Formats: sequence, C-alpha cells, structure tokens
Amino acid sequence: MPHAPTSAPPPRTLRPAPRALLTALLAVLALCAGALTAAAPAQAAASAWTPKPSPLTTPWTDQVPTDKPLNEYPRPQLTRPDWANLNGIWDFAVTAANAGQPTRWNEQIRVPFVAESALSGIKRQVNAGDKLWYRRTFTVPAGWNGRNVVLNFGASDWRTTVRVNGQQAGAEHSGGYDAFSHDITALLNRGGTNTVVVSVLDPTQSGGQAIGKQRSGPVEPHAGGGIFYTSASGIWQTVWLEPVAPAHITRLDMTPDLGTSTLRTTVRAAGANGRQVRVTVSTGGRTVGTATGTVGGALSVPVPSPHLWTPEDPFLYDVRAELLDGTTVTDTTGSYTGMRSIALARVDGVQRPVLNGEFVFQTGTLDQGYWPDGIYTAPTDDALKYDLQKHKDLGFNMVRKHIKVEPQRWFYWADKLGLLVWQDMPAMDLRTPDSAARTQWEAEYHEIIDEHRSSPSLVMWVDENEGWGQYDQARIADDVKAYDPSRLVDNMSGVNCCGAVDGGNGDVIDHHNYVGPGVTRPSASRAAVLGEFGGLGLRVQGHEWYPGGGFSYEDQPDAAHLNNRFTGLIDALRLQQMPAGLSASVYTEITDVENEANGLLTYDRQVVKVDENRVRAANQALIAASRGTPPRTTLPTGGYKSLRVTTPGFTDRYLRHYDGLANTEPVTAASPALLKADATWKIVPGLSDSACYSFESRNYAGEYLRHREFRVHREAGDGSALFKADATWCAVPGEGGVRLMASNFPGQYLRHYNSEVWLATPGGTHAYDTPDRFTEDTTWAAENPWTP
Repeated sequence: MPHAPTSAPPPRTLRPAPRALLTALLAVLALCAGALTAAAPAQAAASAWTPKPSPLTTPWTDQVPTDKPLNEYPRPQLTRPDWANLNGIWDFAVTAANAGQPTRWNEQIRVPFVAESALSGIKRQVNAGDKLWYRRTFTVPAGWNGRNVVLNFGASDWRTTVRVNGQQAGAEHSGGYDAFSHDITALLNRGGTNTVVVSVLDPTQSGGQAIGKQRSGPVEPHAGGGIFYTSASGIWQTVWLEPVAPAHITRLDMTPDLGTSTLRTTVRAAGANGRQVRVTVSTGGRTVGTATGTVGGALSVPVPSPHLWTPEDPFLYDVRAELLDGTTVTDTTGSYTGMRSIALARVDGVQRPVLNGEFVFQTGTLDQGYWPDGIYTAPTDDALKYDLQKHKDLGFNMVRKHIKVEPQRWFYWADKLGLLVWQDMPAMDLRTPDSAARTQWEAEYHEIIDEHRSSPSLVMWVDENEGWGQYDQARIADDVKAYDPSRLVDNMSGVNCCGAVDGGNGDVIDHHNYVGPGVTRPSASRAAVLGEFGGLGLRVQGHEWYPGGGFSYEDQPDAAHLNNRFTGLIDALRLQQMPAGLSASVYTEITDVENEANGLLTYDRQVVKVDENRVRAANQALIAASRGTPPRTTLPTGGYKSLRVTTPGFTDRYLRHYDGLANTEPVTAASPALLKADATWKIVPGLSDSACYSFESRNYAGEYLRHREFRVHREAGDGSALFKADATWCAVPGEGGVRLMASNFPGQYLRHYNSEVWLATPGGTHAYDTPDRFTEDTTWAAENPWTP
C-alpha cells in the first residue's frame, strides 16, 4: 500500500542534547537560517527554475523545497548552533574537462541533487570529458563577525575544486563519498556579496576511483543495466557554511568500553595544539560523567552502569565537547553516543559475532541507497529515514549499505532507530586497479572510517565485494582492523562468487548464494555470514522504472508466492543454517532499483510488496531462536526406521520406493513383505554432512533416498559430491514428527503429494509446492521399522 511520509522531526531531534541547550540552539538556528541571503540574480534564477519529471514519483518528490532542500543540520555527531545551508538553486554550466571557468551560465541546478537526476532540474548524462560548474552568491551574517567561516561539503563526486571570490579555497579534493571542508575566512568579502564557484570532474567507470554501482549512460529509463545503475556526478550532499573560533574542534572519535564502563574519546581540533578539552556525557540533562584531557590525546569519560545500546533499545547518551583556554571555554560542540560492544567470540563451540557479549543473529537487507527522483540523494530527510524505518517494521535488525556511503544523517537515523550497519567501501571498476587508484581508494577508505567511526550502529566494515577491483585482500583487512579495532572486518563479501579471492583473514567468511540460502560454515577463527541471498522478484504494474524491463534472481507470479517463498527462506535460516553455524544474513534487497525488481518495496517506495506482519514474525522468530540454544532435532543412526505420513487423513501411509521412485502407500501388518521392506530405511550419518542424515534402502543396500530434478528417487551412490549432497537430509522440528530439509538446498523439504514424493519449496510455483497442507505434508514420523 502507498505509505505517506511522516512529518519532519523538529530540529531538537537532530542530536541528543540537554533540553535547555536545544531550546537555545533552535532559536539561534532560526536566526541564522534567516540571516543568510542570496544575491538578486540567484533569487531570480530560483523563481524561473523547475525540476524535470521523474520516471517514478516517490511520496516525497513533490515535497522538496526549491530553496534550501534538506535543511536539517547535516552533521549530527558534531553540532554547533550557527550554520547556514547553501543548498538550493545554483547557476550551472558544463564545459570540456580542460576548459576554464565559463563566461556564460545558461542553466540552474538544485543542489545537492546530481546533474543526472530529475530533482536537480538538469537530468542528463554526464560524460567522462565533461566538467561540471556550479556558482552561487551569499552574504555572511553580521552575527558571525570575529569568527572564521568554514565551507563544508557532505560529498561531491568526484574531483572537486572550490573558488571563493575568484581564489581557490584549499586543495583540490578527490573522493566521492567523504566529506571535506575549507576555511574560507581570508577569501571573504565580509561586508558584501561573496561568490562561490565549484568545478567537478567525474569520469565514473573510465577513471580509477571508487564508483560503487554507478555506470555512465542514459538517464532516461531503458532496458538493460543489470546490477549497475545511473551515475551520480557532482555535488550530492549538503553544502553549508559554519562560523568557528580560530581554534576549534574538528572531530570527536568515541569508542565505548563496556569493560571499564567508560567512553574512550579523542578530540581533534584545528589551531589548538596543546590545548585542554573537556568531554561530558549526560542523559536527560543529568551529567553522567566528565573527563578532561589534551587535544589529540585519549581520555576516558566514566559512564557508570551504562544503559546499553541495542537494536531493541537504541539508547543514546548526549555528549558535549569543550575546547578550553585555561578555564575559558572557547568552542563547544554537541554530539551523542551509544554504549555497546561488538566482537567475535566462541559461543557453544562456534565463532559468532557478539553484541554486548551476546550472540544475536543479524538479519538484514542489501540497501543500495538509490532513488528514482534523486538517484544518489534522498529527496528529503523523511525519505532518508523511511528505508531504515521499513527495516524495523519488517523485523530486521541489520542493514548492509552496499558499496555506497550515505550522508551522516542516515547514520544518525540508524543510530536512533536501532539498526546494526555493515558499511561497504564503495568498489572501484571491475578491472584490477593501478597504483594511483589503489592509493586514492585506501586514502578515501580511511577518511570514511574517520567520518563514521563514532556511530554506534556501525558494527562491520566490508572491504571488497565479489572481487570487484580486488587486490591485497589480506593486507587491506589487516589495515582496516588496525585503523578501527573496535569493529568487525569482512575482507571480501562473496568469497565464493565471481572470481573473488579470499584474503583468509578478517572476522567473517562471507558467501553469496542466490536464491540460497545455501551452505556457509564458520571456521576456527571466523564467523559464517551470508552476505547476499534471495533476490525474489515481483514486478508491480505502475511502479516499474522501465515497464517490462525488470529482472530478479527468481520471479514470483504474485504476492502470495513471494510471501511464502520469502518466509520459507527465513525459516530455513532459523531451522537449519543458524543452528549449523550461520550468524548473519543479508537479503537482496530492501527496494527495487532501476531494472532490478527484487525489492521488498517498489523503487518508488509506494508499495510494500510483502505482508509486513508475516515478514516481521519470521525475522523475530529467527532473532529469538539465536538468543536461546534450542536442541538440534536428531534421529537415531545405525538402525532401521519407517517414515510415516502425518497429514490428517493419510496417517496410514509410509514413504516407500517403487521402481526406483519414492512414493507413499498404506502399510499394515497384513501388507506383503516386499512392501514392508520397501517402506523401511536405515538411517545413517549424512553422506555430505555428518550432522544431517542419509536414508539407505533396507532391501537395496548402497542405494539411498536422493532428490534429482525435484523428484525423489532411490539410487545407488556414484561417489560424486553431488550425489552425496542430494542424498543428505537435515532434520528440523515438525509438529508430531520431523521435517527433512535438503542439505544442499536449505528451505526445500521432502514432501508427499498425490502419493508421489518431491523436493518441495515453500512459495514455489510447481503443483507440488502448493501451500495447502505444506507443513503437514513435509512432516514425517520416524517409527519402528516394518522390516527390522
């Protein structure tokens, strides 16, 4: 059903802080927002500017203001009361890459939406040989006199040069996913109008830089594209001004230490070497702890009896950092933190990720972060929050941000709503990178870690994906772990896929299995995670990016099949894969993206394709099961048993073989000896997995019950790995019996249907997959053998 966006949160929710301070800051924010004015030409441009039509309209497309879109404070973990948003209408031009500043500005663009997007008002392809130019004017509020002025960019893709009043501000910035700033104080005309000009080069896949899923091409919906999407060139996050003291705080690095009940903090600052800093942690206006130290040095703030942050209870403390000159406070910033730990530990003999010392299964989705109207940029803050809220509504406790890095406000919402985040480093192009590309990629990775290292929701860094642009996998994983030892590291997501090379280190072994869930097992040193699976597709008419062009890993004919198939996959994780050692799973994906039709939501976020209650219940059952240690369902081995049907009305039938095929047939004491023997099986340890089972024929020694092309047969083993896997069945609980799940196809069950026996799939499209009595038909009672 269409989902109406919620109203924007009041500014006081942007960062936890004492209520009195927030009230004061709100008043100042309102004053400074009104104090920033644009020159008359820019105002005229704004009145003439209009957006382009979006291929799909989200609930927020028409809510984007022309002036100052995304007007929420952009940096929630380092806040100050005074700031001025420069988002809105800028003059725009495109030249050749080697050209100088244009003399004519014939277009306008709405920042921070990329030139390829409808919301920018440009909506056209950007080529490798293009240079994008942006220009606008501003005046500095009189109340900022005596302070330095910093010009901040949330992100601009890719190589960005900034000029203020004709002079270059700072160094050219290379990187599409990290924030950067320039102190422009010396370049300003304090008493009048200032002009800022920004130029951006973005070669996308023809360059060597991190690009994620971007590929240059037509911006209008079209066939093809596959798993790659429209490029996003130029400014794509908020641009804003901020007044600061000459000596000022630039970053807070905060790591909770539950072992000592402290918040380990390092305060970074500019122009303040040797100065003292004070950090205070509070909640509800009550001080919890405070500590004083030196800029750049480690200090520990006591947080006695900490209220722990978890997905179910994402409790956040307020943090205030003060820069001191003797006893005088010269700069103050607000922030927040969550007290939690993430580590790897052996739980019941299995390596598991543990949150606050306890294993909880991490169930999440792949989140690409694309929008049909804004491409890389969500149309509003409510939209940015919406995707994360839907994860919560659907019962997920984790999200994998897939080879894109979102604005800091996205992390704020993940922190506040309570979602564990796996953050991918955006991949380079598929080819092997040269030395310059490697140097740039690693430098940008470090910047991204620094920018988000204090977010409590972020629990794992994912270095590389499916071998895309892969190199030095082990060294990079070690480097990331050393740079941020407080989090888990995944050296390669999808080590089993696409020519990927496993570095052999990091904290997890990560497989991709479509549709899956497949079989991923932990090692002595690494936990097992399913970095991608699923991809079940359902095209929704009227909500397709390119009608008729959508694809998925397995198309579903309708919503009923999608629900049954999806919940069947989650149940397989709970019943078989998690007890066998799997610790996390990432379903592909939360929304459709361009021609990918495998989202739980449509690309326009207008339709939730699945039954939210059923999906939430399946996820909650999976999470709850991981918190206990339910006994594994077992069968006796080495002896004979007969498998009786438990479906009401058919309980006199037993599984038997006849002419090499498995069937069911009534068996009684008066039945022929041959029928009784055919209905008797020797239960032995699984041929491919000793934790599961194989069923050997009583009267055809060496022949086993195996599935082949979904039909179940009695066949002699040929020694192959395939036969052994097909002849191995894992026992999971059933009401009044046991269910037998294929070892190599978790989530698919041994089922009788019209007296025949099949490998059946919940939500499958074959006649023998029908949901009617599916659970009953796949439950078998192991009873005394008809032929001992």
